[in-house]
Amino acid sequence: MASLTFLGAVEGVTGSMHLLKTEHSTLLLDCGLYQGRRDEEAKNHKPLPVDVSQLDAVILSHAHLDHSGRLPILLREGYSGPIYMTRPTVDLIEVLLKDAASLQERDAEWENKRRQRSGKPLIEPLYRQEEVDGVMKLCIPTRYHTKRKITQDVEINFADAGHILGSAIVEIFITENGQTKKLVFSGDLGNSQAALLRDPDIVTDADIVLLESTYGDRNHRSMKDTLDEFEEVILQASENGGNILIPSFAVGRTQEIIFRLGELYQQGKLRHQKVFLDSPMAIAVTEIYHRYQDVYNEEDLDAIEDSAERAHSHNQSLHSLLPILSYTTSTEESIALNKVVSGAIIIAGSGMCNGGRIWHHLKQNLWRKQSHVVFVGFQAMGTPGRKIIDGATHIKMAGEDIVVRAQIHTLGGFSAHASQEQLIGWLSHFTKQPKVYLVHGEDGAKQELQSAIREKGWNVTIPQLNDTIRF
Repeated sequence: MASLTFLGAVEGVTGSMHLLKTEHSTLLLDCGLYQGRRDEEAKNHKPLPVDVSQLDAVILSHAHLDHSGRLPILLREGYSGPIYMTRPTVDLIEVLLKDAASLQERDAEWENKRRQRSGKPLIEPLYRQEEVDGVMKLCIPTRYHTKRKITQDVEINFADAGHILGSAIVEIFITENGQTKKLVFSGDLGNSQAALLRDPDIVTDADIVLLESTYGDRNHRSMKDTLDEFEEVILQASENGGNILIPSFAVGRTQEIIFRLGELYQQGKLRHQKVFLDSPMAIAVTEIYHRYQDVYNEEDLDAIEDSAERAHSHNQSLHSLLPILSYTTSTEESIALNKVVSGAIIIAGSGMCNGGRIWHHLKQNLWRKQSHVVFVGFQAMGTPGRKIIDGATHIKMAGEDIVVRAQIHTLGGFSAHASQEQLIGWLSHFTKQPKVYLVHGEDGAKQELQSAIREKGWNVTIPQLNDTIRF
């Protein structure tokens, strides 16, 4: 009998990790980083809750750090087996993990200088660049819709989750005693209103479903209403002379925002603005997106192709759709943006405002009434972004108390996660009701989604951390 133990993304939306054991195999689904509050991030420094020596394989649903960010720790603890993921995910995690390692090394260096002065013992970074290099050697790229045997009694298939480039719904086939059981791990399911990527693939059969529940308690605004509000914000900023700051996640959300701004530009609605992508990581990711345009949905790909034709350009990319887009690569170029007081749309990380270049732009703009801050993604509890959208009047930034006078906007329609309605719609395609377990959501979201699914007559459970089920 197979068993599944819930080791992460159970008490919130980060730290995704689940341990699957069969008669002959031990597999890890995701190995994600805890993010958000300080007490949450402290969990990253604890030993992994798995016996690495027993692991036969790791399966990665997608590249986001809350799903991939502890892979270097897995390596450091002795893992040397295969890590299965889609080809775009291989490219993306190299960028994300190297950036994470760089930040860890930098933070440790800064902290150790302080500790040396006070005579305290030095610390090590969570992981280093060489450990990321080791992870990359273990990656096994796997195509969508291609069943693959990975151990004696387990086969996997990746379906398109439509969440970010390369994101996968993981179908796991376990054969024991001549019988095959099927576990489906949704990973993070995409928002069917989102740009560029296709809608999540339909899955019709399973015995067990692990379902994400990030937005299990709400439905998204229509994309039309979202884009109308976005257009209004841009118009207001144009009229009152303010800048627009968009804290954005480097993978997925940034590319969506660039596409939507490109649509507005092609309609002649970005008259006085200049768009800056101020994030080396997001720039690298955007270039990776350009390499995999074959996974775009047809409508948006056509829009990009048409814009390139009109411009007589061979560069069929987001740049042809939004030619006023500039990459800000160096620190000096980023600092120079602080002198721009109007007409700039600045897209920068981090998405939850807990670091990165957006931090400095907020410091320069948050106190100005003319400024606009547009949140386009989920803001975890305890993060500066969450504090701002919850109505904070002051934000502590680098020891300085900054008053919040900017106009704050939350555009939920840009979410890369499926809404409650979309999650239930995806479940509805199963021909025989599987047992459903809700993960990757805050308590309120999971409880409301559980109630909504139960109204349909389904068997749905909210597991606790370290719970084990057998099937």
